[in-house]
Amino acid sequence: MAAELTVPQLSAKHRPTLDQALSAIRSRAYWSPHPEHPKAYGESAPADGLAAFEAVRGTRLDLGQPGTDGWTGAEVSPFGPALEVEYPHVDPDVLLPAMKAGMGAWRDAGPEARAMVCIEILARISARTHEFAHAVMHTSGQAFMMAFQAGGPHAQDRGLEAVAYAYEEQTRVPGRADWSKPQGKKDPLELGKSFTAVPRGIALMIGCNTFPTWNGYPGLFASLATGNAVLVKPHPRAVLPLALTVQVAREVLAEAGFDPNLVALAVERPGEGIAKTLAVRPEIKLIDYTGSTEFGDWLETNARQAQVYTEKAGVNTVVLDSTDNYKGMLSNLAFSLSLYSGQMCTTPQNLLIPRDGIATDAGHKTYDEVVADLAASVGGLLGDDARANALLGALVNPDVKARLEAAAALGEVALASREVANPEFPDAVVRTPVMVKLDAAKPDPEAPYLSECFGPVSFAVAVDTTADALELLRRTVREKGAMTVGAYTTSADTERAIEEVCLEESAQLSLNLTGGVFVNQTAAFSDFHGSGGNPAANAALCDGAFVANRFRVVEVRRQA
Repeated sequence: MAAELTVPQLSAKHRPTLDQALSAIRSRAYWSPHPEHPKAYGESAPADGLAAFEAVRGTRLDLGQPGTDGWTGAEVSPFGPALEVEYPHVDPDVLLPAMKAGMGAWRDAGPEARAMVCIEILARISARTHEFAHAVMHTSGQAFMMAFQAGGPHAQDRGLEAVAYAYEEQTRVPGRADWSKPQGKKDPLELGKSFTAVPRGIALMIGCNTFPTWNGYPGLFASLATGNAVLVKPHPRAVLPLALTVQVAREVLAEAGFDPNLVALAVERPGEGIAKTLAVRPEIKLIDYTGSTEFGDWLETNARQAQVYTEKAGVNTVVLDSTDNYKGMLSNLAFSLSLYSGQMCTTPQNLLIPRDGIATDAGHKTYDEVVADLAASVGGLLGDDARANALLGALVNPDVKARLEAAAALGEVALASREVANPEFPDAVVRTPVMVKLDAAKPDPEAPYLSECFGPVSFAVAVDTTADALELLRRTVREKGAMTVGAYTTSADTERAIEEVCLEESAQLSLNLTGGVFVNQTAAFSDFHGSGGNPAANAALCDGAFVANRFRVVEVRRQA
């Protein structure tokens, strides 16, 4: 079948975007081709997106992929409604060979053609951002605006960033070279050499419940752009956003003359647990996973035939030493603790505060005053139910609710959680954060602040000194990992000491944030999400290391 989209057409359309992305990852300056504001997508886009989302509910999403042996799907929105979408259940013995069949042509197309096809996929997803936002909202529990931004343009940025890194790494080596070695009076030795980026095999992308697109797109597009086929295994509670992604990818691949089976979907039946089965199949050579430490460790230990990229749990910490903007610090922390009900791998958990208090522009504040003022700031931010719903979203699953309710028994409650009613979605489980006061004075290997408590739970931990805070920070990052570290200080010496801990333990640090940038947010093309250097994650989103081992360079030498 003749291609409807040719590589020259795609290059004319998307090469400027790729060039700008390449420039952005080198400069680390702000750049995004995907608008954050809903109005940027056209006057009818909000209604059209909602209509498209509603149209897919209650339907069977037939992707036309081989190996379909039944249908499954049991997603229920954290806001209440059942989605009632059915997805293909696959027989891997049929699907995996079909996926591998198209890899030769995809490999031979070369890095630029693959990049252009990937960018076309992202462009089509971008045009449907409103539809995807509803799909993300009703599978993750994110409030609509967050689902729109994080699940839409920000996720698309992360996908494009991975494409840019993939292209850059694959093109470091030229496609061919003429080699001539002088031999004195004899004729030189001459060879013609060709170098081809060769994919590893089939990649398995295991999706997460909270950020199915944001966390899923980097691995998906890094593998696809480097020539691999990609099997997408969504979290069973968050299938729809990734199923729609696979649908778009298959359409673009087919139109560009490639095998659509280069991207396929694997959805599990309730309780089936197919991720473990797929992860150890010999055809699977790459795995991307975001989720629990337990399963991430299992993958790293057992999927020995694959290159495994994991983002797992960590203990995120903020050190409070001093500040010249007390009100700004409190507001910034209150927002960070509240956003998406703390259901982000980057949300702060441990707030380390010297028991004698901290120096501020509003005078000296004792430990108790800092905790009380922060609790009041969170309470003020979320005091209005409409604003609270817009920031908190809904609790993504019952486990988060259980941890939230159990936290009150761990220590003195400085900020009690309250239930928030959502008039639009009465069945949504919405809760404000809880903050618990703890003391690090007595060593306790079972102390709650030494492990992750995922969800809207934070611990205000009293420490003897800032130096003790840094030792506790070092310990938790080294033993448990951290996706983010925050700190507030007016002391240059303390700032250097905090920075040194983070450099030694490979933790991403944000200092003295008091405005509209928050410790739990990262920007594609500029910020690294995770470092790959501590137990929270073995890879960073996104850098050269995240893509370079997804392909190998094979050389062919010919006598000139």
